Amino acid sequence: MPRRLPTREELAVWRDFLETTEALRTAVGARLHRDTGLSPGDYGVLLALSEADGNRLRSSDLATAVGWERSRLSHHLGRMERRGLIRRESSPTDNRGADVVLERVGADAFRAATVPHFKVIRELFVDALTPEQLDAARDVAAALRARLDKSI
Repeated sequence: MPRRLPTREELAVWRDFLETTEALRTAVGARLHRDTGLSPGDYGVLLALSEADGNRLRSSDLATAVGWERSRLSHHLGRMERRGLIRRESSPTDNRGADVVLERVGADAFRAATVPHFKVIRELFVDALTPEQLDAARDVAAALRARLDKSI
């Protein structure tokens, strides 16, 4: 049976979803940068490293954790390294790869950014929705994630 194309109404919902999530990401990212000096990319990298054993990850694992191509990550890590947030070093377990290590400056910046970041999430996302809408948002995200996981 051939697949149906989305209806006009379904496409309107899709477009509204995309535009709203992008506007939300942009607003949260702008506030994060304004309040902390970290970009959303910086925050994502620092979060992944702060959660990793020994605050270090192989660069390929870090790319997977933040959902970036390795070339994009490499350029971003160069900027973070120049700011003293992270360092790259040869992997002690595999001489073909590099590990990315969270520096103390990066850990401090991440900790300092966490509360302001959570506050903007509360203000722009959580407080805009009722408890029922939050539950529905969770359900929508889970359904989309399950479909994406099946399609890979």
